[in-house]
Amino acid sequence: MKIAFTTSDGVHINTHFGGSEQIDVYEISDEGYHFLESITFNYEIKEENNESKLAPKIEALGDCTIIYVLAIGGSAAARLIKKGVTPVKARSEEEEVSEVLTKLVKTLKGNPPPWLRKALQPKTKNFADEVENEATV
Repeated sequence: MKIAFTTSDGVHINTHFGGSEQIDVYEISDEGYHFLESITFNYEIKEENNESKLAPKIEALGDCTIIYVLAIGGSAAARLIKKGVTPVKARSEEEEVSEVLTKLVKTLKGNPPPWLRKALQPKTKNFADEVENEATV
């Protein structure tokens, strides 16, 4: 599965989802993890509308299972959950990506907690997505 992290330095989970200019994506399994890509977003400093920043991020994370963030607004969290991506807040801006990945690998080998088992379930399309897909065929 793919796990994403909002980061400014590639080491710490230290940026707010809406304002993050970098999201690192990793592939993880009970065997280990490896880095896939850094997705970057460039914004005008004058741009104040966070809502316009959300759509490209949410779209880019469509195949991720979990995203770790320092903070996230309710609207963004709801939109991610609707897409099947579970947002998780880091404990602090000092929390390191590698620590979280190592703990997740260990957890996947054992008995994952209910929230993680739910996040691991295959993504299902909702009725609106199905109707939209049929309409475009």
